[in-house]
Amino acid sequence: MLLATTIILAVENGETTGIQLLPDASELVMGTVAFLLLVALMVKFVFPKANQAFEDRAAAIQGKMEEADAKLVEAEETKRTYEAGIADARGEADRIIEEARASAEALRADVVAKAEAEAAAIVERAQTDVAGERERVVQDLRAQVGAISVELAARIVERELDQATHEGLVDEYIQRLSSQN
Repeated sequence: MLLATTIILAVENGETTGIQLLPDASELVMGTVAFLLLVALMVKFVFPKANQAFEDRAAAIQGKMEEADAKLVEAEETKRTYEAGIADARGEADRIIEEARASAEALRADVVAKAEAEAAAIVERAQTDVAGERERVVQDLRAQVGAISVELAARIVERELDQATHEGLVDEYIQRLSSQN
């Protein structure tokens, strides 16, 4: 834009000689020498240091990548160890649960067996008590039947029987009743 403005001003002023874009030859030579000197100094001092910095940076990045890979491998190994530990813990928990179930089943079977034995003992005692009670009731019945029989016979015969005769009559009567049943 500045160049265009300069050209327009030059045309307006009536300059017809043209615009000089190239510098003087001495300026061009001095600029070229300075440029070449600057390039040589940069090649000698700056580029090697820059290349060394780039190589150091690349080596640092490579080292960090290798370190990250090593940590990744270590993390995966730790994860495998952790998962193996969890699997072992689950197996141990399953084993403990199975042992508890077996123990509970054995305890239940033992309690059931004791309860059945106790029930059988109670039934046996009850049967013994029933048999004893039955025998006592039969004895009471014999005595009552004998007393009623003697009283009835005494009224019929109107005489009193002695004790031995009385027991004989009762036993005979009971035998006859038992044989009928």
